[in-house]
Amino acid sequence: MTTVPASDTEPPTVRPATRSDLLAVHRIEKASFPQPWPFSAFESYVGEPGFLVAVEDDDSDVSVVLGYVVADTIPNHGTPLGHIKDIAVAPDFRGDGVGRTLLSRAIGVLRDAGAGSVKLEVRISNEVAISLYRDLGFEHRRTIPNYYGNGEDALVMVRALDGE
Repeated sequence: MTTVPASDTEPPTVRPATRSDLLAVHRIEKASFPQPWPFSAFESYVGEPGFLVAVEDDDSDVSVVLGYVVADTIPNHGTPLGHIKDIAVAPDFRGDGVGRTLLSRAIGVLRDAGAGSVKLEVRISNEVAISLYRDLGFEHRRTIPNYYGNGEDALVMVRALDGE
């Protein structure tokens, strides 16, 4: 498949994920993580407001999925806590701002859902992602030893949404 990098001037279109996006989403997941989510996990989030895809529309009716994010809220002492569960960008589109755009939109969805803050977990070795999260206001709160199946630690990062 030939891909064309996203434009530097225009952010990608971000929209709710649909069933027709699932195969592309799962391919990106498998290309991005050593322990990918199963296809059925993504199926369960279709229709949820925090399952978003970034797409680049070409001249036909076909959209190329550039990346995705899965986010939701969980109860937390009366104010929901937002949780970025999964985010990935197709290898050919990394470094083009797709991840930043997706994360920003997901934060907006979580804010609209009443979340007071947002958390995520990230591999301690994923310096590119950690840098992006810090740029968007996330702070390291704690480290979870052996979080990932290969024994790698995870950083828990949190961003407050109050007062925004």
